[in-house]
Amino acid sequence: MNWSSKKVLVTGGNGFLGHAVVAQLQKLGVQELFVARSKEYDLTKEIEVARLYADFTPEIVFHLAGLVGGILPNKKRPAEFFYRNLMMGTLLLHYAQQAGAEKFVAAGAGCGYPEHASIPLQETSFWEGLPQKESAPYSLAKRLLTVQSEAYYRQYGFVSIICVPGNLYGPWDNFNLHDAHVVPALVRKFVEAVQARAQTVGVWGDGRPSRDFVYVDDVALGMIRAVEVYERNEIVNISSGVETTVREVCEQLAALTGFEGKIAWDPSKPSGQLRRCFDISKSQRDLQYVPQTGIRTGLEQTVKWYEANWSNPELRR
Repeated sequence: MNWSSKKVLVTGGNGFLGHAVVAQLQKLGVQELFVARSKEYDLTKEIEVARLYADFTPEIVFHLAGLVGGILPNKKRPAEFFYRNLMMGTLLLHYAQQAGAEKFVAAGAGCGYPEHASIPLQETSFWEGLPQKESAPYSLAKRLLTVQSEAYYRQYGFVSIICVPGNLYGPWDNFNLHDAHVVPALVRKFVEAVQARAQTVGVWGDGRPSRDFVYVDDVALGMIRAVEVYERNEIVNISSGVETTVREVCEQLAALTGFEGKIAWDPSKPSGQLRRCFDISKSQRDLQYVPQTGIRTGLEQTVKWYEANWSNPELRR
């Protein structure tokens, strides 16, 4: 694909995954790149989405905008997580087809897999049960994109791809302790503990849960490759394929930051599902996708980036 000649729209381009995708598209020489910002377009409103596609008629759409957060905000604001993500996905895919776009690719939700699906998670099991209850409003809103994707291909021949990432982490993540995911929250806790010479770092749960942590740049490259390869609707896992426990992440962060104190586990707090790991054989086969950044290197790069940018209030709000 000659990216330099393509008109590309990115929603959520100022967000976590969006930063990485925009950077990779710029490296590929995209000349007409439009980043839709939330202060300019409310993507939960049909009139605003219609205005977006009138302002810029894309050939390729990367839908990366969304309301995201960890266990606590999902429990406190389930209606918001359902409504905002459902409306954004539904409207953006619909109007992409109406506007004559060639392809639409969106970030799905790894937590959308059935709670009791076999590990590693395969794309064929995506609809074999309900997801974990705490995040179900969010994950089911995202999961419905796969239904819309298939429906629009069957009726219109419109190509849309739902890429399901593992637990993303890396630069430009949300490090707010009230709604961050596990890695950015832990990175902040360990860095700040060292800065404050604290003797303990408090961590939710007992450290046993495992996740498939994947560096954000690897997912960005996988999503771009999916656009280049697929010519029909697809769902595909884009992750590391490696299972790492929260305890192992904490041990590595302690070593990387120089923290020599005690990790204080709090098993009274929720930990989420016990295990989650993705089968990435489809992306390896179809896309020749190979994750480039192992967990140690990725954590090291994330710690260095946070240390260099920790004073930015946008990261900590």
